[in-house]
Order: sequence, then C-alpha cells, then structure tokens
Amino acid sequence: MSLKAKLEAVIYAAEEPVTLAQLALLFSAEALEWKAEQEAAVALAAEVTAPASPEDAEFDHLLAGEAEPAELEFTEEAGKLVAEAAAEEAAAEAVLETGPEAEAGETASTLAEGEDSELDHEADESAEPVSDAEAETAQSDQAAAEAARKREARLRDREIKGILRQLLDELIAEYASDNRGVEIREIAGGYRMATKPECHDAVRSFVKSLKPALKLSLPALETLAVVAYKQPVTAPEVNEIRGVDSSGVFGSLLARKLIATAGRKPVIGRPILYKTTKEFLMRFGLKDVTELPSMEEFEKMAAIELDEPELAGQAEDSPAVREDPSLEFDAARSEEPAESPQDEVTPEAAPGAPPPTS
Repeated sequence: MSLKAKLEAVIYAAEEPVTLAQLALLFSAEALEWKAEQEAAVALAAEVTAPASPEDAEFDHLLAGEAEPAELEFTEEAGKLVAEAAAEEAAAEAVLETGPEAEAGETASTLAEGEDSELDHEADESAEPVSDAEAETAQSDQAAAEAARKREARLRDREIKGILRQLLDELIAEYASDNRGVEIREIAGGYRMATKPECHDAVRSFVKSLKPALKLSLPALETLAVVAYKQPVTAPEVNEIRGVDSSGVFGSLLARKLIATAGRKPVIGRPILYKTTKEFLMRFGLKDVTELPSMEEFEKMAAIELDEPELAGQAEDSPAVREDPSLEFDAARSEEPAESPQDEVTPEAAPGAPPPTS
C-alpha cells in the first residue's frame, strides 16, 4: 500500500482533525523511504535519457571487438614495455635493500624508534592533570554536539513534514478535481475528510432524519458571537455589549464545549476570560477564527436587509391603480361651489314681497 493511501485512510478513520505532527510521528520512516525512491527514480530516468559520451562510445566499440588491428598491436607492444620496465625497477630495489646502505638505514631507523619511545615516556611522566579550562572546553564541545543533534532532528522533522504536506496537497487536489461528494479540508489546525458544500442539502436532510442537529437559542448565539469576535473577553464585557445578563448562557456554552476559560484579566477583581474552543471551529467548519466574516461584511448584509423591507413597504403604500375618467368628472362636479341663497331668490326669501297666495 502506498504512503498516500495510508494517509487517506488515517484521515478518514479519525474522528477529529489529524495534525501534521501526528502524521509525521506515524509515517516518519516511510516518508524518508518514499523520498529516497523518488530520487532514485529521477536519477535512473536521467541516466536513461542522457546521451553517451565519446569515451563511452569508444570503450563500447573496443568491447564489441570492432577495433582495428593496428590499434590492437600497439596496445600489446605497450603492455610488454610496461612489464619489462616494472621488472627492472623491482630488481634495482632488491639490490639496494641487500647492500650496506640498507643496513645503515635499518640501524638509523632503529635508533630513531628508540629516541621516540624515550621522548614519549618523558612526555607521559611530565603530563599534568586536566585543567579547568580543558574541562570547560570539553563541556562546551559536548553542548555543541548536543545542539547539533537537536538541529539535525529538527531538520529531519521539517523534511518529513514537507514530504507529507506534498502528499496531502496531491490528495486534496485529487478530491477537488474528481466528481466526488467528499473532500479533504484543513480544519482546526489539522486535516479532516468532509462533504462538499454542493452536497449540503442532501447531507442535511439525511442527518436530520438520524438525530436532531445542534440548536442554540438566540441569546446563546449572540453571546457566542461576542466571545468569538472579542476573545479573550470577560462576562461583564459581554453583558455590557449585549445589554443583558448572560450568566446562564455562559454555563450552556461551557457545557457544550463551545467556549472555555482563558485565564483571568489582570484588573481589579481578576474576572475570568473566555475564548472559543476547537469544538467551535469543528462545529462551524472553520480553519481558525480569522475565517469569520468581518464587521464590514455584516454591515453590508444588514444594510441590504434593511433596504429590502423599505422598498417593499413603499411598493405596498403606493399601488399602481388605473383611474376612471368618470370618477374624475364626478369629483370635479362635487368640488364646484354650492350656490348661495342670495343668488337663488325664492318668494319666501325676497324682502318686502307679499306673501304668496294660494
């Protein structure tokens, strides 16, 4: 089984995101072996594709027995001459070794060896115990060797992580290019296999049929949002931002492991600080808190949501109604001023007129 297949199996089987350090601890030897195999394959391919040099071609030509006769004769004569010269030199050396000069040389060498042994004996007798400076030097050398070993271990660990990261990047690219419903994503400082966003509706309907999803009340969501954006933050600071007491909500979020304590603030009373947890990142599918939407994005979404109801309200208040000309005529007639009593004189209203007779 290839190393890439093992990485894929471990990521699939893990319930929580698998970190690069965990993978490096598991597959350190296999990663180095994989790199050695890749380098050997590259070197072999380079040798196969490299053109042959003129010397190699000539050597191959001689091995094949295709050399010319003149060249072969010259090679045999040269070999005989070299053998004769070597024999003469060996004979001359034998004569020199058996002569009086050789005996004198042996005597001189014996005397020199005796003098060297006496000097070594005197040096051993005059040797002093190891001084403090030498001991410090030895300790510094030992510390330097230890630091060198640690540096080598760090370089080896970095090399292993680089190899595994390369294989993981290849896996991520393969899952992204194929028509698959799952992918490998970097979440909460590790790698985890998850469903693709385009399959969200199908997965959501299936999960709902199995168990109820995680539900948070509106106060819990507000408190969690304040902690996520202002962390580390204290409970009084959250209460001041929300305008209400959030003590009960903090207990619920702590029980669900969405937030955790992060020490105490160095002020009077030393209140407890709160921060989001790895469970929060896993629940919301985030790599880290920097992937949270910015406040500018929230403001733009709020402005869009506020503009849409206003436009809808204006449309409802002023509906497009087709007016009837007859209604306009009736309205114009109703707006004409009524005739005054002086203009319309009746017998009863005329001054000084005799009463009507029947």
